[in-house]
Amino acid sequence: MIRAKARFLTLLLPVGLAACSTAGSYPSLAYRDVERSAMPAAAEPQPVPVPMPPPTADLSTRIDGLVAVARDADKQFAGKRPAAERAVSTAAGASRTSDSWISAQVAVAALQASRDRAVAALADLDSLYADARQSEPVEESPSALAIDTARSQVQGLVNTQNDVVTALDARLKS
Repeated sequence: MIRAKARFLTLLLPVGLAACSTAGSYPSLAYRDVERSAMPAAAEPQPVPVPMPPPTADLSTRIDGLVAVARDADKQFAGKRPAAERAVSTAAGASRTSDSWISAQVAVAALQASRDRAVAALADLDSLYADARQSEPVEESPSALAIDTARSQVQGLVNTQNDVVTALDARLKS
């Protein structure tokens, strides 16, 4: 008897399913224009900026050391500058083979040599800055900012020294 009922139910199942489906048209479940305009546009979430670490103590010590070396070289330069200016004033208009002109050249060369350590410190700061920018190419890190500040100070010293040497050379050539 149970088998007969099971056969009867299996025969009625397709008929029951066919009754559920009709050939009518149903509305789409897609968003309508009215629904789209009423929905607020979802903004893409912005990544939370991660603060960059400050310069390490080692880097700060190295930067301070390089600036100190440049300032010391600038003091040496300032100490030798009056002698070079006197020698150039004495040699102004003299022949290139005269002793005064040769002495002036030696004094200007000594003045240039006294700034070598400042130029070397600037080169080291340039290297440090390049490395810092390469490690953070998108945004300037606090380390790079600290190096750039020191670079600007040392560059100012070197530029002033360059101007003095250029002026002395120009006076010797005339």
